[in-house]
Amino acid sequence: MAFVCMMTIGCVYTAPFTDAECRTVPHSIATMERIALGGLPQSIWFRGVSDSNPALILLHGGPGASEAPLFRHFNAALEQQYVVVYWEQRGAGRSFSSDIPQESMTVERFVRDLDELVDLVRKRFGHKKVVLLGHSWGTVLGTFYAARYPEKVALYVGVAQIANMPLGRRLAYDFTFSEALKRRNSEVRNALQQIGPPPYASVDELLAVDEWTQRFGGVNYARISTGTLIRTALGTDEANLIDLIKFGQGNRFSLTHLEGELSRLDLTERYRSFAVPIVFLLGRYDRHIPSELAEQYFNMIEAPCKRLLWFDQSGHNPPFEEPERFTAIMIKDVLPLAADGCAQ
Repeated sequence: MAFVCMMTIGCVYTAPFTDAECRTVPHSIATMERIALGGLPQSIWFRGVSDSNPALILLHGGPGASEAPLFRHFNAALEQQYVVVYWEQRGAGRSFSSDIPQESMTVERFVRDLDELVDLVRKRFGHKKVVLLGHSWGTVLGTFYAARYPEKVALYVGVAQIANMPLGRRLAYDFTFSEALKRRNSEVRNALQQIGPPPYASVDELLAVDEWTQRFGGVNYARISTGTLIRTALGTDEANLIDLIKFGQGNRFSLTHLEGELSRLDLTERYRSFAVPIVFLLGRYDRHIPSELAEQYFNMIEAPCKRLLWFDQSGHNPPFEEPERFTAIMIKDVLPLAADGCAQ
């Protein structure tokens, strides 16, 4: 059992896999580690009932929004079929530090961190390739990496896939403004008019629009709120109040230093051809990262095979809004595709 003690609030740990007699399952793995990537110690958890199962690296959103406790709570069944690698990226969660060089907060540096992690996972578990799953901001890293290093990637899964960020931001703003008019919410309407459409002048303006988009149902379609997700994360063995503080610090730090690059990003112009299978999992009601743009991007992509699956009761967070269906797809649809490629 791996323990990490944090100040006086208590210890966080990740429980081992045990049998009916409470003995650790042979060849299982359940560790919380700090591993240097790009010269910076980063928090990485490894969990799987068998260390011979395919490796699934989770690329969380944000930037700077660690989602490891949420995936552990809602999608723990993945650990029965994969070795799940929960990576808290540079500047996120327990990988946050005020000493991180600001100049290192670039998409390219994150992709290089990911490459070091992929090589470490391949060597440790004896795999030629890994499965990458990106969520929201994590889809930027997954897209870059799958295009650049196809020899190391069995399959790429994009959840709430980013396509054209400037256009997506504009559509999110228009949705939120339209909802303010429909609801006769003059306070939000006036605030949005004062901010104006993107590009935004500051991270504060971006976060304000995001908050109103969420309030008007553009982020979570199911009956789930950010507050519910926070309480869920804090209810897991792997998180405590210190993690909540670090989440806020890391999210703000990462947004501040990556926003200039992220706000201009258009993946549809740079990455249309892939040499690996591509799967998009999209929430029908995602207005935060508009799923209509992700669908258009999917139709542009050339790949050995590709699949798009819709979540009709989800917005931006299918893994947490429809967890049973999400996990079932990752096991019944994605896993065979990763194992057998486009032949299956």
